Amino acid sequence: MSDIMKLKNQTGAGIMDCKNALAEVGGNYEKAVALLRERGIAKAAKKEGSDRVNSEGVVFMYNHMNGKIGVLVEINCETDFAAKAEAFLALGKDIAMHIAAANPRFLDESEVPTGELESEKEILKKQALNEGKPAQVVEKMVEGRVKKYYQEICLIHQAFVKDPSKTIKDVVMDAIAVIGEKITIRRFVRFEMGEGLEKKADNFADEVAKQMGAKEDKPNPPAKKPAPKKK
Repeated sequence: MSDIMKLKNQTGAGIMDCKNALAEVGGNYEKAVALLRERGIAKAAKKEGSDRVNSEGVVFMYNHMNGKIGVLVEINCETDFAAKAEAFLALGKDIAMHIAAANPRFLDESEVPTGELESEKEILKKQALNEGKPAQVVEKMVEGRVKKYYQEICLIHQAFVKDPSKTIKDVVMDAIAVIGEKITIRRFVRFEMGEGLEKKADNFADEVAKQMGAKEDKPNPPAKKPAPKKK
């Protein structure tokens, strides 16, 4: 029973699922964890790809660097019950924190403007050709580098800041496996203090030159006449 409860706490699976998994692998705890994870991910994939409407959820807020960076992210689930679950709240906090740190530009590849993508492909193609790669392999290289490009700018493809071995999509799938509902990141926005503003940068040398020029333009005061010598 202690192994069953330990397994339940670690994986989030039900008690009977944990009991059956331990029985299937002859009581081997590590194998039971792997088995439950595989089954959970398989179930999560079905839920993630389903057309069920998940209109519940939470808009998470996160402030970083004493308010210098702020994030809002809407994460949806199917029921209000799941929206209040500890695992769901932890997921939202982690994703909001990740957005603050990694600064993704888009949610996924579908949001990348076509013109920007084509421009990036052209640059990557020229890079591959300049490296002396044969024309027949350039397209495959561009395809691979586009995936890397998505990993840099798209939230769901980025490596999770707390565990780079996982992508944000993996993190969401893990949460689906635990919570048992379809979960989606719907939208997000990231604000950074002063972003987009042109800050006035005074050039010290130019300022000194201006001051020196102003002094030179001032007329010199009339010279004082020497006092007469006493006899």
